[in-house]
Amino acid sequence: MSEAPTNEKHKIIPLPPIKRTASGTWHGDLKTGNGKIGSTSGVLSDTPFSFATRFQNEAGTNPEELIAAAHAACYSMAFSNYLSQQGHVPEEMHTEATVTLHEGKIGAMHLVARGKVAGLDSETFKRYAEEAEAKCPVSNLLRSGLSITLDADLA
Repeated sequence: MSEAPTNEKHKIIPLPPIKRTASGTWHGDLKTGNGKIGSTSGVLSDTPFSFATRFQNEAGTNPEELIAAAHAACYSMAFSNYLSQQGHVPEEMHTEATVTLHEGKIGAMHLVARGKVAGLDSETFKRYAEEAEAKCPVSNLLRSGLSITLDADLA
């Protein structure tokens, strides 16, 4: 079971298992075809993607961008939770995740985390950042297939 803090001095409470569902549909061949991405939440609803949005930087989304977004969001939450458990509730945590696709393989993810946390020095923040990265569910999913690097500092 996953754990999250309560409002009562950030104690850990168990959370039930959750399932999230998304879909991807592709029509045609790789270079001239197109696809749509959807999610049950409705945030992604027939969101288009194509060879050009994935490999030629055309405006629009792609699988790698969605993986990076998921990692950035998860890490920001995991790090904020971990800081709170250590008695340092952050005012803000911002994470940028950059995924690298090279020769058909996603091989690297680089996280840049910046936080506003009162009463914490940079060295301790960086140590907590590394410890939190080891607890991030998306990091733990991705870690076996790619290199994850982290640059963390106070904002």
